[in-house]
Amino acid sequence: MRARPAPRRRAGSLTHPARTGFLLVAPAVLFVLAFVFTPLVVAGYISLTDFPLIGPYHFTGLKNYELALSDPVFLPSIGYTLLYTAIVTGPILVLGYTLAVLVRANRRGSTLLRTIFFLPFIIGLTTISFTTLLEAQPNSGAINALLKALGITDGSTAWLVDGPLATGLIIVMVLWGTSGLTMVLLMSAMQGIPREVYESAELDGAGWWRTERYITLPMVRRTLGLCAVISVIGSLLAFNQFYILTQGGPGSETTTVVMSVYRRAFVDLQLGASTAMSLILVLIIAVIAAVQFWLLREKD
Repeated sequence: MRARPAPRRRAGSLTHPARTGFLLVAPAVLFVLAFVFTPLVVAGYISLTDFPLIGPYHFTGLKNYELALSDPVFLPSIGYTLLYTAIVTGPILVLGYTLAVLVRANRRGSTLLRTIFFLPFIIGLTTISFTTLLEAQPNSGAINALLKALGITDGSTAWLVDGPLATGLIIVMVLWGTSGLTMVLLMSAMQGIPREVYESAELDGAGWWRTERYITLPMVRRTLGLCAVISVIGSLLAFNQFYILTQGGPGSETTTVVMSVYRRAFVDLQLGASTAMSLILVLIIAVIAAVQFWLLREKD
């Protein structure tokens, strides 16, 4: 008796594993289309109009982008934001790594230290910014009182009306408020390194520094890269701390990109122009993130 030939699959039909895979990724694809791709398309259209927050609008082409690139506040705000990002990112990584080294071992008191270091991140930059606003006041804040007691200043420094001083104060505040997240991420990665690797290094006579440099750092490289990406994107999108403490002043010295977008949208009521600025910021973030991922790629 001749065996029946196997039925042919129709061209283009999906096999069972392929159908299963498609069904599994379909919700994520739909989510991205609905909440990422579609808003970007709508934003792109709005940026090509003179869309006001209230009232009719007309198509204007690339006029909003031309105005944004010639805006006397927007371009300096990009430079200031990039400078702030470059200054704050390195210290956040270094401080977070140092704190992770201090608390990664399950010694007595480690849990308390982890809580103390991570608590500012839980409190949030908004709350910390309001507290700093009170404590940075001349002649009444705790910051000036402490510096006066140490003999560093006369206790009347106006921190928030001077661009460089305000920026320095914000950087210190951000370091204190966000390093806890970097610490937790790196500590988790460090605790995942097998103990046998360190024991082998000890048998080979490697000291603490060589162990950190040649074992710990390479093995937490991916997590360190993730922390760098999070820090850079968060710094490029900085808004709350600057709005609360300086409102972009004095003048526009401490105006970030997001503050420029906010003012154009909700003060000047020019939603089309602000959307164009937002898309320029998105492009900058995408380019910087792509460069970071390229630098952090796995090499043979």
